[in-house]
Amino acid sequence: MQTIVRLSGALLGIILGFGLGLLILDRTGDLIDPANRPAFLVAVVVAALLFGYLAMPYVTLYPTRWAVGRLSEAEAADFVLGVIGLLVGLLMGALIGIPLAAVGGEFGAWIPVVVSLALAGIMAGAFVYKRDSILNSLGGALPGSRRGVPNKVVVDTSAVIDGRIVDIGKTGFILGSLVAPRFVLDELQRIADSPDALRRNRGRRGLEMLSALQKDSVTPVEISEANYPELDEVDAKLVALARDTGAAILTNDYNLNRVAELQGIRVLNINELANAVKAVVHPGEELSVRIIQEGKEPGQGVGYLEDGTMIVVEGGSRFIDTEVPITVTRVLQTVAGRMIFAQPREG
Repeated sequence: MQTIVRLSGALLGIILGFGLGLLILDRTGDLIDPANRPAFLVAVVVAALLFGYLAMPYVTLYPTRWAVGRLSEAEAADFVLGVIGLLVGLLMGALIGIPLAAVGGEFGAWIPVVVSLALAGIMAGAFVYKRDSILNSLGGALPGSRRGVPNKVVVDTSAVIDGRIVDIGKTGFILGSLVAPRFVLDELQRIADSPDALRRNRGRRGLEMLSALQKDSVTPVEISEANYPELDEVDAKLVALARDTGAAILTNDYNLNRVAELQGIRVLNINELANAVKAVVHPGEELSVRIIQEGKEPGQGVGYLEDGTMIVVEGGSRFIDTEVPITVTRVLQTVAGRMIFAQPREG
């Protein structure tokens, strides 16, 4: 294909070069010696031939391949919004071009065309760039949008460092795609470069979790370049990004959770999800737990279920390092999670 395109370019170059050479000879008159005119014409034709042979793929084939590749990767909503933006730009250019055409002359003939093409490109790019905001406003009127269900989930720093997001991503429970903003990556990098060893380890763990998420997650992971330089706090930037794109926020941060919910943004809290999927335990139910330490009150022993739920056993301190059958007396739900109170079955 490339050879055919180059040969076509060479043929076109010969034709255009011959015409250009004749035009130059006609306009220059006696400036070129008549004896040298054939050589000049041949030189122009050869130059045009070489230019057409070398440049034609870059003018036709490569841009076409790029356009086809981008269109094949684009979602239906991107294509539709691009076409709408193109038409809006052409309409704006036509309206603006009417008074410009009245200027007359070459300026009046060409400037409306240039303005129309420029506005068409700008509006098409703007419509695609603001895709998520437009789709969120339309509420599912275009293909590629979902009414009432965010198709993107923005992750915050705490959720990435936590690490459980990797396991959640592998399950495919999250609909749509995960979005890791550039400012979250920058914050993880700052934490990883911290002189404090604990913060440094947390930052490095976050970067490792994000890398694992990109490699192993069933859910697609995107990197957003949105920055919001007018905002200083990362949490404020997360809320702004979620609001502009119609996305949900995935977080472990209680304060961010509440702030986002107050602004009408959907929040997915990993701790709440973990509590929701824990096994349900009712008073009177019999269990078996290993007592590993003393409780805060005298005589209490503390153990944990496999899902991490704390069990406080009254009178269980004498059974430390022992597997004990217990009976659940009550279940307490707190902000930090769930606590189970029980007593040994032996009495």
